Amino acid sequence: MTLYNIAKKIVQKFVDHGHTSYFAGGWVRDFLMKHPSNDIDIVTSASVEETQKLFPKTIPVGINFGIIVVVYEGHHFEVAMFRKESGYGDGRRPQNVSVADPKEDALRRDFTINGMFYDPIKDEIYDYVGGENDLKLEVVRAIGNAHERFLEDRLRMVRAVRYAARFRFAIDPKTIEAILFHSEELFPAVAIERVWQEFEKMAKVTHFDEALVMLHRLNLLQVIFPTIAELDLETIEERVKFISLFPKKAPVIAKIYELFPRNSLKERLIICDYLKLSNQDKKFTEELDRWYRSKDFDDYELAKMYALPNASICFKIALLHNQSDEFSKYHTEKMKKLSKAIVRIQEKKQVVSANDLMKKGVLPGKELGKMLEEAEKIAINLDLQTPKEVMDHLKF
Repeated sequence: MTLYNIAKKIVQKFVDHGHTSYFAGGWVRDFLMKHPSNDIDIVTSASVEETQKLFPKTIPVGINFGIIVVVYEGHHFEVAMFRKESGYGDGRRPQNVSVADPKEDALRRDFTINGMFYDPIKDEIYDYVGGENDLKLEVVRAIGNAHERFLEDRLRMVRAVRYAARFRFAIDPKTIEAILFHSEELFPAVAIERVWQEFEKMAKVTHFDEALVMLHRLNLLQVIFPTIAELDLETIEERVKFISLFPKKAPVIAKIYELFPRNSLKERLIICDYLKLSNQDKKFTEELDRWYRSKDFDDYELAKMYALPNASICFKIALLHNQSDEFSKYHTEKMKKLSKAIVRIQEKKQVVSANDLMKKGVLPGKELGKMLEEAEKIAINLDLQTPKEVMDHLKF
């Protein structure tokens, strides 16, 4: 059974028990745009307590805001009661939530294209905010007063850019005006982790380069990264020009680094810390940095670099910045020459083993570790294949 049909069964159950219930938000937008979507949110007139009684398996993710996850036939669906919100003192979340009708619920949402409902039982769209028309006009427009929408949640300013870049839509002039007015208020109302989540969503689809340029036009990129506040739009456009050519599996942070082409490894790791990124992103940062310094590496260092998990991605990114036959030819030939050494490193094998060294009287400990590393370095740099050949060059 499709996800749509499972979600429809949830709506039918609400209706059978006297409640109004629809699909909401992004799924409705994508449905009207004929874009495939498996992310179905459901709204209902039922309270959280009533929803819990109807569905035996639920997860209380936001009960204070009238939101709960219903687990149905093995799938998770976010179900929210129709609600009104008020009292956004921190620019992030409402202090007061109350029961509302569908129209009132629609009016509290962010953008018109996300503010529609769909009744899967009657196959009808309910549009109280002009979303269908804005889809035809290809415009991202804040619902109601744009200033109020952004004061409720400052992150909506970044989301406006995400939707505009994703769908190649224009942003409504009044919405732009409100973003420019409130851009400096993005922090501290919004946590940097939430901004990063938006970057990750932007980067999943095409036009991330255009999104970064748009963020700069709206004074948001400068707020997020103050060190580029003085850069003009042409410079930003020049710096992001390769992003569309990045390999699909390139992490988002690699694309962000295009904004900082002359940053050292230390400076890039500071950006990782600022964005509160994972150790995985930091390891990638270190891997990528090796490629930019690789012209000074011996074969041992090159083999270690080629053996790293992201070598292929890093090579393709580095190649974009070194568009010469010489760079590509050099590394391609080196990878071929060092193929056996690369496999050994990946499999954590060495030409000379610990037993080989201990037979020569080397005791276990730090010295043994240093000699093993030195032996592998000799093996790779001198292209030696047997323990005897390598140990003939070792100093005992």
